[in-house]
Amino acid sequence: MLTYDLTDTGSDSLYEHLYKSIKNDIVQGVIRADEKLPSKRPFARNLGISVITVENAYAQLLAEGFIYSLPKRGFYVSDVRTLIEEKKPPIRKEMVPRTGERAPCFADFSSNQTPSELFPFTIWSKVIREVLSNSQAQLMTNPPCGGTFVLRESIAKHLKEFRGMSVQPEQILIGAGTEYLYGLLIQLLGQDRLYAVENPGYQKIAKIYNSYQVACEWIPMDASGICIGELEKKKVDIVHITPSHHYPTGIVMPVSRRYELLGWASRGEGRYIIEDDYDSELRLSGQPIPALQSIDVSDKVIYMNTFTKTLCSTVRISYMVLPQDLLMRFYDTLSFYSGTVSNFEQYTLARFIEEGKFETHINRMRNYYRQKRDALLGAVNQSRLQSIAAISGEEAGLHFLMTIRSEREEQEVCRRAEEQGIRLVPLSGYYYEDPGQTENVYVMNYSSIDVDRAGEIMERLYKSCV
Repeated sequence: MLTYDLTDTGSDSLYEHLYKSIKNDIVQGVIRADEKLPSKRPFARNLGISVITVENAYAQLLAEGFIYSLPKRGFYVSDVRTLIEEKKPPIRKEMVPRTGERAPCFADFSSNQTPSELFPFTIWSKVIREVLSNSQAQLMTNPPCGGTFVLRESIAKHLKEFRGMSVQPEQILIGAGTEYLYGLLIQLLGQDRLYAVENPGYQKIAKIYNSYQVACEWIPMDASGICIGELEKKKVDIVHITPSHHYPTGIVMPVSRRYELLGWASRGEGRYIIEDDYDSELRLSGQPIPALQSIDVSDKVIYMNTFTKTLCSTVRISYMVLPQDLLMRFYDTLSFYSGTVSNFEQYTLARFIEEGKFETHINRMRNYYRQKRDALLGAVNQSRLQSIAAISGEEAGLHFLMTIRSEREEQEVCRRAEEQGIRLVPLSGYYYEDPGQTENVYVMNYSSIDVDRAGEIMERLYKSCV
């Protein structure tokens, strides 16, 4: 067991001296990466100090990234080679990656950026001016942790009218993007739980769970959605799904599978379903698919949605609807968090919804994207690509799948398309492991595609495949 001399700590407190001693051993390599540190109580007895002193030292090391914790297993040493600043060369401007900036191309099917002409700038600015004139006192009040009541009330009415959901405004929590809300959920539900995501699926979700060091399983899907038997087999506690429009396959979970999933959740203590309804308003054909939450009688569904799809990709306003038991737990344990969306944005969005402008905007978006989708699919049918391509999953959302019959391997097709100025994303990239028979299936995000180029785009795609 580690031993340190704590008789002469100088001006440092006991915990500071212990923290610095352990840190120095980590930096010098005396304690190696992934080595387990002593448990707090035995360590405290060995050093003749209080457990609180050890806890405070470990907490400081954890905060600085020198150690990490594994639930119910203890503390371990991080790989600190990237933390030792004095051994790093100075950072030059040209060394810093410009994240988010990509070279322009003729057609980018990997982008979900909203075209600037689609955002209602004139109406939005008018609403902002009204809010600035009429809500000055409210704007200068710190927002509550769950968001301003006026926005939560507007969202509750919207969910009732358009998703058939009967929820109280108090159940709704506002956050700066779904990624922030996922972090809150992990803290609320527990880091010792087993989480699950769809395979294939949106990989950032699993990365968020991994960044919080929680156990996460990838669960396979069939034609109806996520496989319930695998949830039972792997003893999953919380499952994250996109039942109304799975990304990226476009699968809509049928009602039989939905009830089967709700039955799975109700059979286990502490089981929950996170329903990600990220683009439900953008179903381009037929009626909107009812939310899973609307048929949940056991209070097991956590509903999540965002305005990044319906307004624009740079509006970082999302929300979740918590079941009653989790809502009480949230206010008991996490209400110390400050609101992460400014009052200016919240009051503006609330008024935008209340005055019916959001509904008008959604209808305009549906028409716009329906025309764009039809133009692209029409260009496929009128091009040489039609002879080797098949389309699926085009009824909802802002993407469809394109399966291409080609003797060229997927990687080569992507490379040749890039040379033609076409950026493709293969479906295989959304799987956790080797997906098997998904060669030459591509996820075609079309929100930022210029349809005036549709004919040329399809010709270039054809040349990339043959």
